[in-house]
Amino acid sequence: MISFKDIELKDKEVITSYTQNSPRRNCDLSFSNLCSWRFLYDTQFAVQDGFLILKFWAGEKLVYMMPVGNGDLKKVLENMIEDATQEGERFCMLGVCAGMRADLEAIMPDKFHFEADRDYADYLYLRTDLATLAGKKFQAKRNHLNKFRRTYNYEYVPLTPDRIQECLDLEAEWCKVNNCDQHEGTGNERRALIYALHNFEALGLTGGILHVDGKIVAFTFGMPINQDTFGVHVEKADTSIDGAYAMINNEFANHIPEQYIYINREEDLGIEGLRKAKLSYQPVIILEKYVACLKETPVKPVKW
Repeated sequence: MISFKDIELKDKEVITSYTQNSPRRNCDLSFSNLCSWRFLYDTQFAVQDGFLILKFWAGEKLVYMMPVGNGDLKKVLENMIEDATQEGERFCMLGVCAGMRADLEAIMPDKFHFEADRDYADYLYLRTDLATLAGKKFQAKRNHLNKFRRTYNYEYVPLTPDRIQECLDLEAEWCKVNNCDQHEGTGNERRALIYALHNFEALGLTGGILHVDGKIVAFTFGMPINQDTFGVHVEKADTSIDGAYAMINNEFANHIPEQYIYINREEDLGIEGLRKAKLSYQPVIILEKYVACLKETPVKPVKW
């Protein structure tokens, strides 16, 4: 039996002791993401035999994450399969990257069906690329930033607890302009974002704010995913200020500690404009993630 419990803020230390010492760079393992989105996924966790195990519900489907840790992976997977059986569900895991797929195929050959979804691939960039925008490939980006610098009287400051309210005010204005409460996806994102801002310090987040003439025009925040990858979870800007998104992106990359080689800017969710924007920053890795499901006939029909 696996003894699962709901994720709470107080669980940060135990969960990050596994995730931040893992080689895995996918955004799903950020404690902030796990905690801020638990309202939607009923996220639970357990620690068993040297592994962190994550369990949640995507709609009506029970799903797990590939366990994080060291030890007898096959034994832990067998226990997870038994847990799914007791729930009356087919055993499936989300966020399975190429290295994890290789591990699964090595210890349980021909047991899983793998399906990738490009919309949920993570975009990873070199921190130095986003910070310096050096080289011919970033010439247009540098021109855009230089125009911003010539046009606006701006200032970048760290996002500190006393500045949370101005971020909430900008988010509310952004939401109004984009009618986000009329769409389930952006409405859910708003709920997760507001939770994260209200629990900024407890989650261990770091962020930045961009001011123009003393008024907030953009903010961003994130946290480390592991020892070499920093996850940027949120970026919001006043679209009437040309270049605000580009400037907050560049400034934040310059303020992320140098120990982080990569910046994970998460998925594009199949949104054409977002995909174009993410590709324009020249990712060094597009981290493909698979759904891995046991090949046995499911107890209930499963469609991914």
